[in-house]
Order: sequence, then structure tokens, then C-alpha cells
Amino acid sequence: MTEAQRIESDSMGTVAVPAGAYYGAQTARALANFRLSPLRFPRRFIAALAWVKAAAARANVALGLLDEARGAAIEQAAGEVAAGRFDEHFPLDIFQTGSGTSTNMNANEVIANRAAEHLGGARGDKSVVHPNDHVNMGQSTNDVFPTALHVAALTAIEDDLLPALRTLAASLERKAEEFSDIVKAARTHLQDAVPITLGQEFSGYASVVRHDLARLERSRIHLSELAIGGTAAGTGLNAAAGFAARVVAELRALTGEKLRQADNLFEAMQNRDAAVEVSAACRTLAIGLLKLANDLRLLSSGPHTGLNEITLPDLQPGSSIMPGKVNPVIPEAVAMIAAQVIGFDAAIAIAAMNGNLDLNTMMPVIAYDLLSSIDLLATASRTLATRCIDGIQANRERCRSFAESSPAVVTALAPVIGYDAAAALVKQALADGIPIREAVRASGLVPEDRLDALLDLLALTRGGRAGA
Repeated sequence: MTEAQRIESDSMGTVAVPAGAYYGAQTARALANFRLSPLRFPRRFIAALAWVKAAAARANVALGLLDEARGAAIEQAAGEVAAGRFDEHFPLDIFQTGSGTSTNMNANEVIANRAAEHLGGARGDKSVVHPNDHVNMGQSTNDVFPTALHVAALTAIEDDLLPALRTLAASLERKAEEFSDIVKAARTHLQDAVPITLGQEFSGYASVVRHDLARLERSRIHLSELAIGGTAAGTGLNAAAGFAARVVAELRALTGEKLRQADNLFEAMQNRDAAVEVSAACRTLAIGLLKLANDLRLLSSGPHTGLNEITLPDLQPGSSIMPGKVNPVIPEAVAMIAAQVIGFDAAIAIAAMNGNLDLNTMMPVIAYDLLSSIDLLATASRTLATRCIDGIQANRERCRSFAESSPAVVTALAPVIGYDAAAALVKQALADGIPIREAVRASGLVPEDRLDALLDLLALTRGGRAGA
């Protein structure tokens, strides 16, 4: 049975729209034209777009350009969209016109039709509330879309990513403290190196996350700059004096974020550099998480044929054929997320390069990839902390055994017996298959009463020279 339809008109003529749809003719055309992927705009972006429409309605009412009844109805409808009530009426592919005009008009139409209902009208009756004349008053897709992108990314960072990173950093810092006296061998070039503590190793991981926090916090400075008020090309054509300032003020009230109008609206229309900056911070975080995930896999490898210095929480069976096998599933999932984010960053960079003259025409893919990166990194960081890091146990004796057997402990003797003699001891110990301590004792190069002090492994991790 064919779904009931209504006929709507736009500047290109008439088009059939599903009778139950809140969207209108322009969305229906875009839906027919852009059947390219299953990817849709994230919920947070649609909410940000609705906030812009609500703020614009408030501003236009305050300026006397929009009557209070229409303004209130638009604001109410936009609030419903922001809350997710009409998500199914935003069906458009992210691969569409590069400015995002189709999705901006999708929002205009949904909000206009819902506002018309609030005023006692019917869906599709543009005489009650018009998507362009009323909902889009004083705006262009060209300034609305980047404004919504910045608002969505900023709130995603504030609400999700930064708290998740603080959780991860705190988890790693607790483990650094817990493991502070567990001596192990460091490994450089994947070869045995001088002693460190497992706590020191984990403190390095925590510091990586803290640095990533700082980078993302700094990126908010430019993300808080909004293009609204530039309309089509940065000149502000058709936007009333004072409109942009009022919209920004209303968005600050709606989001709680420290937003402001961009200093130069032409730059704000031409370039998506703030998104590139945030994406670069996300990429840096992803690289750090990937390195951490792989280190956890190495440190927990085995348990009998690998390093086995730490034990990760057992979460699920690891093999469909090997009974009892358990894999480092959370680090592996985090590593895949990191790879995806690095790919998103590459796509964002290419998209940002392809701004031409006075507008970037790859904004939808930038929006999707950036918001997806932020969301993935937030969930990955929180999951890594709560499902993996918090449950890590140290295998103290295994760590100690590796530290004592590492030929690199001879480094502590080099200032006493000289580099060449120390190197010869390493070769001798490896040839004989004995620990360095035994090789040193057999050589007679170090008095017995000084040997324990010079090779005090925990003291060696504190810097300086043990026994000096």
C-alpha cells in the first residue's frame, strides 16, 4: 500500500511529501537526490541546529522583525527538535550539497511545520509559519551550518570528552601510585633497558592524557567563535543590525558555553580551521591512546610466552576454538577507534583544504567526522578506564625477575668501572647465561661490600647513582 502523500511547492515547482512527515519539499528533493550512504548527522548536531533556530527566533522577536506568536511557536518547535522528539524527520545523508543547505532546510521545514501546528495550522501550510521567511530569518546556511558545527563540537567536548579524559587520567594516576614500588626493566627499542618502576611507566601514560586534556581545552578558544551574522558571504546581507549579537547571547544562555561572534566573518565563512585544530587535538589523543593500548597488550602478553608483567581484567572468552584463552579486548577496541579517528582527521584535513574562495563546500563531512571523533574518543577513554585500567593487577615477581636479569643494570656500574669494562661484563653475562650481578661478582671489579648498594634496583629508579 502506497503511503499517503501531500503535495508541497518550492521555488522549483511541486513535489510529493509523505503526509506524516514534518519535513517539506526541499528535504524531499534532497532525499531523492542523495542516496549515497547510511550516514546521518549525529543527534548532537541536529540539537545544535535547533538551538540556532530558537536563538534566531528570540533575536528576531526582540528586534521587532518577527511577531511574538510565531516566534514563540518557532522556539517551542525548535526546543522539541533539540530534545530529539523529531529525529526520524531528519533523514538526509551527510553526503549532500557541500554547504549543508539541504539539512539546514530540513531543520527549517520541520520547525516551521511543527510551529504551524502549535498555532493551530497544518503541516505544509507556509502561510502560518514559513521555513525561509520566518524560521531562517536573518540567516543563511553558510553561517548557520558552521555555527551549529562549532556549538555541537564545543558542547560534545565539554559534556563528554573532557570528563572522560579526566576519568582516564585519574585511573592511570591511581595505578601509578599503586605500582610505585614495583621494579621492572624498562625497554627501549624493545630491548632490555635500565630499571624503572611500573608506577613510573603508568605515570607517563597519565601525563599523556593530561597533555591531551590541555590541548583540547585550548582548542575551545577558536571553536567558541561563531559565523552567525555573516549570512551568505560574510557581509551580513539581510541580517538586521544587532541580530548576530542577540543570537550569540541567546546561544550562550541555551548552552552555557562562552560563545562569541567571530572577529572576522569572512574568515569564519571561508575556512574551517577551528574544526581542523580540534581534529588535530583528537588525532593526537588517538595516537596516544593507540600507543597506550598496544603497551597494555605487550605488558599483559602471554601469560606464559609473553611479558606477563600485568594482568588485565578477564572480560570474555577469547577464542572460539582455544578453550580458556582470554584476549585484551578493550585495548584492541580502543586501538580500532584510534585508527578510525586518525582516518577521520585525514578526511577533515582534505575537506578543509577544499574550501573555495568564500565558502567551504565540504562542511557536512567535516561535521560528521569531527563529532564522530569526539564521541568515539569519549566512549573509548571512559571504557578503557572503567573496564580495563581500574582492574589491572601487577605481577610483582615477574617484573622483579626481568629487572634483575636485564643486562642494562650494568649501566649503574659504568661510572665506577668504566664503560668498556661494563660492556665486556654484559657480553660475558650473556655468553654464560648468568645475571649481571653474578658476572660482576665473578670479575672482582667491584668490592662485594659495595655491590648490593650499587645494584639496588629500586634506588636506581630514583635517579642519580645508587650507593654513591
